[in-house]
Amino acid sequence: MTVDARFGLDRHVRLPGPLPLDGGASLPEIEIAYETYGAPGAAASNAVLVCHALTGDQHLASPHPRTGKPGWWQRVVGPGKPIDTDRNLVICANVLGSCMGSSGPASVDPASGRPYAMRFPVITIRDMVRAQAALLDHLGIARLKAVVGGSMGGMQALEWAATYPDRVEAALVIASSARHSAQNIAFHEVGRQAIMADPNWRNGDYYDGTPPAAGLAVARMAAHITYLSEAGLTEKFGRRLQARDAKSFGFDADFQVESYLRHQGLSFTDRFDANSYLYITRAMDYLDIAEEHGGSLANAFMGMATRFCLISFDSDWLYPTAESRAIVQALNAAGARTSFVELSSPFGHDAFLLENTEMDRVIAGFLASR
Repeated sequence: MTVDARFGLDRHVRLPGPLPLDGGASLPEIEIAYETYGAPGAAASNAVLVCHALTGDQHLASPHPRTGKPGWWQRVVGPGKPIDTDRNLVICANVLGSCMGSSGPASVDPASGRPYAMRFPVITIRDMVRAQAALLDHLGIARLKAVVGGSMGGMQALEWAATYPDRVEAALVIASSARHSAQNIAFHEVGRQAIMADPNWRNGDYYDGTPPAAGLAVARMAAHITYLSEAGLTEKFGRRLQARDAKSFGFDADFQVESYLRHQGLSFTDRFDANSYLYITRAMDYLDIAEEHGGSLANAFMGMATRFCLISFDSDWLYPTAESRAIVQALNAAGARTSFVELSSPFGHDAFLLENTEMDRVIAGFLASR
Protein backbone atom coordinates (compact mmCIF):
# COMPACT_ATOMS: atom_id res chain seq x y z
CA MET A 1 0.00 0.00 0.00
CA THR A 2 1.31 3.47 -0.91
CA VAL A 3 1.72 5.83 2.04
CA ASP A 4 0.53 9.38 1.34
CA ALA A 5 3.43 11.63 2.34
CA ARG A 6 1.03 14.46 3.11
CA PHE A 7 -0.18 12.70 6.26
CA GLY A 8 1.67 11.80 9.46
CA LEU A 9 3.83 13.37 12.17
CA ASP A 10 6.31 16.24 11.77
CA ARG A 11 5.05 17.32 8.37
CA HIS A 12 6.12 20.57 6.77
CA VAL A 13 4.88 22.17 3.57
CA ARG A 14 5.72 25.32 1.65
CA LEU A 15 2.62 26.75 -0.01
CA PRO A 16 2.69 29.29 -2.83
CA GLY A 17 1.21 32.71 -2.21
CA PRO A 18 0.44 35.38 -2.13
CA LEU A 19 -1.54 35.03 1.11
CA PRO A 20 -3.48 38.28 1.64
CA LEU A 21 -3.62 39.50 5.24
CA ASP A 22 -6.19 41.59 7.09
CA GLY A 23 -3.66 44.35 7.69
CA GLY A 24 -3.30 44.98 3.95
CA ALA A 25 0.04 43.23 3.45
CA SER A 26 0.55 39.78 1.97
CA LEU A 27 3.06 36.96 2.27
CA PRO A 28 4.67 35.77 -0.98
CA GLU A 29 4.56 32.19 0.29
CA ILE A 30 3.92 30.45 3.58
CA GLU A 31 5.36 27.49 5.42
CA ILE A 32 3.11 25.38 7.59
CA ALA A 33 4.24 22.77 10.09
CA TYR A 34 1.54 20.26 10.96
CA GLU A 35 0.76 16.77 12.20
CA THR A 36 -2.03 14.35 11.36
CA TYR A 37 -3.35 11.38 13.28
CA GLY A 38 -5.62 8.65 11.93
CA ALA A 39 -6.44 8.11 8.29
CA PRO A 40 -8.67 9.96 5.83
CA GLY A 41 -12.02 8.37 5.06
CA ALA A 42 -13.93 8.61 1.81
CA ALA A 43 -13.39 12.13 0.42
CA ALA A 44 -11.70 12.91 3.77
CA SER A 45 -15.17 13.44 5.25
CA ASN A 46 -13.88 12.47 8.70
CA ALA A 47 -11.39 15.36 9.04
CA VAL A 48 -11.24 17.14 12.40
CA LEU A 49 -9.05 20.22 12.70
CA VAL A 50 -7.76 20.90 16.23
CA CYS A 51 -6.49 24.46 16.74
CA HIS A 52 -3.91 25.20 19.42
CA ALA A 53 -3.70 27.98 21.99
CA LEU A 54 -1.25 30.90 22.24
CA THR A 55 1.82 28.94 23.34
CA GLY A 56 0.79 25.61 21.82
CA ASP A 57 1.97 23.93 18.67
CA GLN A 58 1.24 21.15 16.20
CA HIS A 59 2.46 18.42 18.55
CA LEU A 60 -1.05 17.62 19.63
CA ALA A 61 -0.69 13.95 20.56
CA SER A 62 3.00 13.23 20.00
CA PRO A 63 6.07 14.02 22.12
CA HIS A 64 7.39 17.54 21.84
CA PRO A 65 10.76 17.43 20.03
CA ARG A 66 12.34 20.10 22.24
CA THR A 67 10.98 19.23 25.68
CA GLY A 68 10.26 15.52 25.30
CA LYS A 69 6.91 16.05 27.05
CA PRO A 70 3.73 14.35 25.80
CA GLY A 71 1.58 16.16 23.26
CA TRP A 72 -0.45 18.96 24.80
CA TRP A 73 -3.80 17.14 24.29
CA GLN A 74 -2.57 13.56 24.16
CA ARG A 75 -5.10 12.46 26.73
CA VAL A 76 -7.96 13.71 24.50
CA VAL A 77 -6.71 12.69 21.04
CA GLY A 78 -5.96 9.09 20.11
CA PRO A 79 -7.48 5.66 19.50
CA GLY A 80 -10.68 5.29 21.51
CA LYS A 81 -10.26 8.73 23.11
CA PRO A 82 -12.79 11.61 22.96
CA ILE A 83 -11.32 12.72 19.63
CA ASP A 84 -11.02 9.21 18.29
CA THR A 85 -8.27 8.68 15.72
CA ASP A 86 -9.74 5.27 14.85
CA ARG A 87 -12.68 7.14 13.35
CA ASN A 88 -11.31 10.57 12.51
CA LEU A 89 -8.45 12.11 10.60
CA VAL A 90 -7.17 14.67 13.09
CA ILE A 91 -5.08 17.61 11.88
CA CYS A 92 -3.21 20.17 13.97
CA ALA A 93 -1.19 22.95 12.34
CA ASN A 94 1.22 25.39 13.93
CA VAL A 95 -0.36 28.82 13.56
CA LEU A 96 0.93 31.53 11.26
CA GLY A 97 3.23 33.81 13.25
CA SER A 98 4.49 31.05 15.55
CA CYS A 99 7.96 29.60 15.88
CA MET A 100 7.47 25.84 15.62
CA GLY A 101 7.86 25.54 11.86
CA SER A 102 5.19 27.80 10.39
CA SER A 103 5.96 31.18 8.88
CA GLY A 104 6.63 33.82 11.52
CA PRO A 105 9.07 36.55 12.50
CA ALA A 106 11.92 34.03 12.88
CA SER A 107 11.42 32.81 9.29
CA VAL A 108 13.76 33.91 6.53
CA ASP A 109 12.43 36.74 4.39
CA PRO A 110 13.02 35.60 0.78
CA ALA A 111 13.58 39.22 -0.24
CA SER A 112 16.53 39.76 2.12
CA GLY A 113 17.74 36.30 3.08
CA ARG A 114 17.53 37.30 6.77
CA PRO A 115 14.91 36.60 9.44
CA TYR A 116 11.87 38.82 9.09
CA ALA A 117 12.01 39.84 12.77
CA MET A 118 9.64 42.81 13.19
CA ARG A 119 9.42 43.20 9.42
CA PHE A 120 7.00 40.26 9.42
CA PRO A 121 3.51 41.69 8.78
CA VAL A 122 1.11 41.93 11.69
CA ILE A 123 -1.44 39.12 11.53
CA THR A 124 -4.92 38.33 12.84
CA ILE A 125 -6.74 35.21 13.95
CA ARG A 126 -8.47 35.18 10.57
CA ASP A 127 -5.08 35.25 8.84
CA MET A 128 -4.17 32.13 10.82
CA VAL A 129 -7.39 30.52 9.61
CA ARG A 130 -6.64 31.50 5.99
CA ALA A 131 -3.29 29.73 6.27
CA GLN A 132 -4.98 26.63 7.70
CA ALA A 133 -7.48 26.69 4.82
CA ALA A 134 -4.56 26.72 2.38
CA LEU A 135 -3.11 23.70 4.18
CA LEU A 136 -6.42 21.84 3.93
CA ASP A 137 -6.51 22.58 0.21
CA HIS A 138 -3.04 21.03 -0.04
CA LEU A 139 -4.29 17.97 1.85
CA GLY A 140 -7.32 17.64 -0.40
CA ILE A 141 -9.82 18.35 2.37
CA ALA A 142 -12.75 20.40 1.14
CA ARG A 143 -14.90 20.24 4.26
CA LEU A 144 -14.27 19.61 7.95
CA LYS A 145 -16.33 17.27 10.05
CA ALA A 146 -15.40 19.57 12.94
CA VAL A 147 -13.02 22.27 14.03
CA VAL A 148 -12.10 22.13 17.72
CA GLY A 149 -10.13 24.47 19.92
CA GLY A 150 -9.63 25.85 23.41
CA SER A 151 -8.63 29.41 24.31
CA MET A 152 -7.02 30.94 21.18
CA GLY A 153 -7.88 27.66 19.47
CA GLY A 154 -11.54 28.39 20.19
CA MET A 155 -11.14 31.80 18.58
CA GLN A 156 -9.87 30.08 15.46
CA ALA A 157 -12.81 27.67 15.54
CA LEU A 158 -15.25 30.59 15.64
CA GLU A 159 -13.37 32.39 12.89
CA TRP A 160 -13.44 29.24 10.76
CA ALA A 161 -17.23 29.12 11.02
CA ALA A 162 -17.57 32.85 10.30
CA THR A 163 -15.12 32.88 7.37
CA TYR A 164 -15.67 29.46 5.77
CA PRO A 165 -19.17 28.36 6.86
CA ASP A 166 -19.52 25.98 3.90
CA ARG A 167 -16.36 24.15 4.95
CA VAL A 168 -17.30 23.54 8.60
CA GLU A 169 -19.91 20.99 9.64
CA ALA A 170 -19.40 21.54 13.39
CA ALA A 171 -17.43 23.83 15.69
CA LEU A 172 -16.46 23.04 19.29
CA VAL A 173 -15.31 26.13 21.22
CA ILE A 174 -13.80 25.65 24.68
CA ALA A 175 -12.95 28.36 27.23
CA SER A 176 -12.81 31.09 24.62
CA SER A 177 -14.24 34.36 23.37
CA ALA A 178 -15.38 36.11 20.18
CA ARG A 179 -13.41 39.24 21.06
CA HIS A 180 -10.67 40.20 23.46
CA SER A 181 -11.68 42.22 26.49
CA ALA A 182 -9.89 45.35 27.65
CA GLN A 183 -8.55 43.38 30.63
CA ASN A 184 -7.03 40.71 28.40
CA ILE A 185 -5.51 43.30 26.08
CA ALA A 186 -4.00 44.94 29.17
CA PHE A 187 -2.41 41.70 30.36
CA HIS A 188 -0.94 41.12 26.90
CA GLU A 189 0.47 44.63 26.79
CA VAL A 190 2.30 44.06 30.07
CA GLY A 191 3.91 40.98 28.55
CA ARG A 192 4.85 42.75 25.33
CA GLN A 193 6.39 45.66 27.20
CA ALA A 194 8.44 43.24 29.32
CA ILE A 195 9.88 41.73 26.14
CA MET A 196 10.56 45.07 24.45
CA ALA A 197 12.17 46.47 27.61
CA ASP A 198 14.76 43.67 27.59
CA PRO A 199 17.99 45.20 26.19
CA ASN A 200 18.59 42.00 24.23
CA TRP A 201 15.40 42.52 22.22
CA ARG A 202 17.16 45.04 19.94
CA ASN A 203 13.93 46.03 18.17
CA GLY A 204 13.41 42.37 17.31
CA ASP A 205 16.76 41.85 15.54
CA TYR A 206 18.28 39.42 18.02
CA TYR A 207 18.47 36.25 15.92
CA ASP A 208 22.24 36.47 15.46
CA GLY A 209 22.84 37.18 19.15
CA THR A 210 21.35 36.72 22.60
CA PRO A 211 17.53 36.53 22.70
CA PRO A 212 15.49 38.58 25.19
CA ALA A 213 14.97 35.63 27.51
CA ALA A 214 14.48 37.69 30.67
CA GLY A 215 11.70 39.76 29.12
CA LEU A 216 10.00 36.71 27.64
CA ALA A 217 10.18 34.92 30.99
CA VAL A 218 8.43 37.82 32.74
CA ALA A 219 5.78 37.91 30.00
CA ARG A 220 5.15 34.20 30.51
CA MET A 221 4.96 34.61 34.30
CA ALA A 222 2.35 37.36 34.02
CA ALA A 223 0.29 35.37 31.52
CA HIS A 224 0.54 32.15 33.50
CA ILE A 225 -1.16 33.78 36.48
CA THR A 226 -4.22 34.40 34.29
CA TYR A 227 -4.40 30.71 33.34
CA LEU A 228 -4.90 29.65 36.95
CA SER A 229 -7.52 30.35 39.59
CA GLU A 230 -7.12 31.87 43.04
CA ALA A 231 -8.51 28.71 44.62
CA GLY A 232 -6.12 26.56 42.61
CA LEU A 233 -3.10 28.69 43.54
CA THR A 234 -4.11 28.69 47.19
CA GLU A 235 -4.61 24.93 47.28
CA LYS A 236 -1.35 24.20 45.47
CA PHE A 237 0.93 26.77 47.13
CA GLY A 238 -0.81 28.87 49.77
CA ARG A 239 1.83 30.96 51.51
CA ARG A 240 4.23 28.04 51.92
CA LEU A 241 7.93 28.83 51.76
CA GLN A 242 10.23 27.36 49.13
CA ALA A 243 12.92 25.05 50.56
CA ARG A 244 13.47 27.13 53.70
CA ASP A 245 12.18 27.39 57.24
CA ALA A 246 12.07 31.17 57.51
CA LYS A 247 11.75 34.23 55.30
CA SER A 248 15.02 35.49 53.85
CA PHE A 249 14.06 39.17 54.13
CA GLY A 250 15.43 39.58 50.60
CA PHE A 251 14.19 39.21 47.04
CA ASP A 252 14.94 35.59 46.39
CA ALA A 253 11.98 33.26 45.74
CA ASP A 254 10.88 32.91 49.35
CA PHE A 255 7.44 31.52 48.47
CA GLN A 256 6.67 28.37 46.52
CA VAL A 257 4.41 30.28 44.15
CA GLU A 258 7.29 32.61 43.27
CA SER A 259 9.58 29.67 42.51
CA TYR A 260 6.86 28.04 40.41
CA LEU A 261 6.34 31.16 38.29
CA ARG A 262 10.06 31.65 37.78
CA HIS A 263 10.37 28.05 36.61
CA GLN A 264 7.46 28.51 34.22
CA GLY A 265 9.03 31.64 32.79
CA LEU A 266 12.51 30.22 32.32
CA SER A 267 11.38 26.91 30.83
CA PHE A 268 9.22 28.77 28.33
CA THR A 269 12.21 30.63 26.88
CA ASP A 270 13.75 27.32 25.79
CA ARG A 271 10.94 26.60 23.35
CA PHE A 272 9.36 29.88 22.27
CA ASP A 273 10.41 32.94 20.30
CA ALA A 274 9.89 36.36 21.86
CA ASN A 275 8.87 38.04 18.60
CA SER A 276 6.30 35.31 17.98
CA TYR A 277 4.85 36.07 21.41
CA LEU A 278 4.44 39.72 20.37
CA TYR A 279 2.74 38.83 17.09
CA ILE A 280 0.38 36.19 18.42
CA THR A 281 -0.79 38.21 21.41
CA ARG A 282 -1.45 41.14 19.08
CA ALA A 283 -3.50 38.87 16.80
CA MET A 284 -5.62 37.84 19.77
CA ASP A 285 -6.10 41.45 20.83
CA TYR A 286 -7.38 42.40 17.38
CA LEU A 287 -10.05 39.70 17.46
CA ASP A 288 -13.59 41.07 17.31
CA ILE A 289 -15.72 38.90 15.05
CA ALA A 290 -18.76 41.17 15.40
CA GLU A 291 -16.86 44.30 14.36
CA GLU A 292 -17.25 43.90 10.61
CA HIS A 293 -20.81 42.63 10.88
CA GLY A 294 -22.35 45.88 12.02
CA GLY A 295 -21.30 45.18 15.59
CA SER A 296 -23.62 42.17 15.73
CA LEU A 297 -22.08 38.79 16.47
CA ALA A 298 -25.32 37.12 15.39
CA ASN A 299 -24.89 38.55 11.89
CA ALA A 300 -21.56 36.74 11.57
CA PHE A 301 -23.31 33.38 11.87
CA MET A 302 -26.67 34.11 10.28
CA GLY A 303 -28.08 31.43 7.99
CA MET A 304 -25.29 28.89 8.36
CA ALA A 305 -25.79 25.15 8.86
CA THR A 306 -22.78 24.67 11.15
CA ARG A 307 -23.49 23.03 14.52
CA PHE A 308 -21.87 24.58 17.59
CA CYS A 309 -20.95 23.41 21.06
CA LEU A 310 -19.46 25.71 23.69
CA ILE A 311 -17.81 24.71 26.95
CA SER A 312 -16.77 27.04 29.76
CA PHE A 313 -15.35 26.52 33.26
CA ASP A 314 -16.68 28.15 36.41
CA SER A 315 -13.23 29.13 37.73
CA ASP A 316 -11.93 30.58 34.45
CA TRP A 317 -11.56 34.35 34.92
CA LEU A 318 -9.52 34.86 31.74
CA TYR A 319 -12.43 33.81 29.49
CA PRO A 320 -15.30 33.56 31.97
CA THR A 321 -18.59 31.85 31.34
CA ALA A 322 -20.19 35.20 30.48
CA GLU A 323 -18.04 35.27 27.32
CA SER A 324 -19.36 31.88 26.22
CA ARG A 325 -22.94 32.85 27.06
CA ALA A 326 -22.63 35.93 24.86
CA ILE A 327 -21.56 33.71 21.95
CA VAL A 328 -24.39 31.28 22.64
CA GLN A 329 -26.94 34.11 22.67
CA ALA A 330 -25.61 35.37 19.33
CA LEU A 331 -25.74 31.87 17.83
CA ASN A 332 -29.29 31.38 19.07
CA ALA A 333 -30.27 34.74 17.56
CA ALA A 334 -28.72 33.58 14.27
CA GLY A 335 -30.75 30.36 14.38
CA ALA A 336 -27.68 28.13 14.64
CA ARG A 337 -27.89 24.72 16.28
CA THR A 338 -26.07 25.30 19.54
CA SER A 339 -25.38 23.48 22.78
CA PHE A 340 -23.60 24.88 25.83
CA VAL A 341 -22.32 23.61 29.16
CA GLU A 342 -20.47 25.21 32.05
CA LEU A 343 -18.26 22.71 33.84
CA SER A 344 -16.91 22.89 37.37
CA SER A 345 -13.15 22.88 37.88
CA PRO A 346 -10.73 24.43 40.39
CA PHE A 347 -8.03 24.88 37.74
CA GLY A 348 -9.12 28.10 36.05
CA HIS A 349 -8.48 28.62 32.34
CA ASP A 350 -6.02 25.72 32.19
CA ALA A 351 -8.88 23.31 32.93
CA PHE A 352 -9.35 22.55 29.24
CA LEU A 353 -5.81 21.13 29.11
CA LEU A 354 -6.20 18.96 32.21
CA GLU A 355 -8.07 15.77 32.93
CA ASN A 356 -11.81 16.39 33.07
CA THR A 357 -14.13 13.45 32.47
CA GLU A 358 -17.16 15.71 31.99
CA MET A 359 -15.41 17.62 29.23
CA ASP A 360 -14.31 14.37 27.62
CA ARG A 361 -17.90 13.15 27.51
CA VAL A 362 -19.11 16.40 25.95
CA ILE A 363 -16.39 16.32 23.28
CA ALA A 364 -17.00 12.67 22.40
CA GLY A 365 -20.77 13.11 22.31
CA PHE A 366 -20.65 16.21 20.16
CA LEU A 367 -18.31 14.68 17.61
CA ALA A 368 -20.40 11.50 17.44
CA SER A 369 -23.61 13.38 16.67
CA ARG A 370 -24.46 14.80 13.24
